[in-house]
Amino acid sequence: MAVVELAEFAAALKQYDRLMGLDLGTKTIGVALSDVMRMVATPLETLPKSKFSKDVINLKAIINKEEVNALVLGLPREMDGTLGKRAQATKAFASNLAREIDLPILLWDERLSTVAVERMLIDEADMTRKRRSEVVDRAAAAFILQGVLDALGHQYG
Repeated sequence: MAVVELAEFAAALKQYDRLMGLDLGTKTIGVALSDVMRMVATPLETLPKSKFSKDVINLKAIINKEEVNALVLGLPREMDGTLGKRAQATKAFASNLAREIDLPILLWDERLSTVAVERMLIDEADMTRKRRSEVVDRAAAAFILQGVLDALGHQYG
């Protein structure tokens, strides 16, 4: 399908469609899923980032297994709102993904999502640094996806 804005994304969704959130890093891809009621985002797994063709195969497998109907990618804007190198790479990944996967894709501002998740894991879960590194990407994907779920519920619910 295509990379779309929030209103078009919301219009493309049907009742009980499940969403998948992605936190695209340089070495990993954090993956999270919504429930079919689109109330809660849950961390699923962290995939090693590889060549794009392998990443697509891994993502398609999850999409098919989990019956995902739309994708949300965190867009790592700079603090001033501009698009740096990581954001440009994410936009390119999303455009390439749109050619391979026939689902609506939404880019969602993810400024400070990883920082917020790490702080939560330190403060609330009291996790070790090693354990945090294992879960932070999928938790960040859930944080990003939850932001979209909340926006959809408030604006289009």
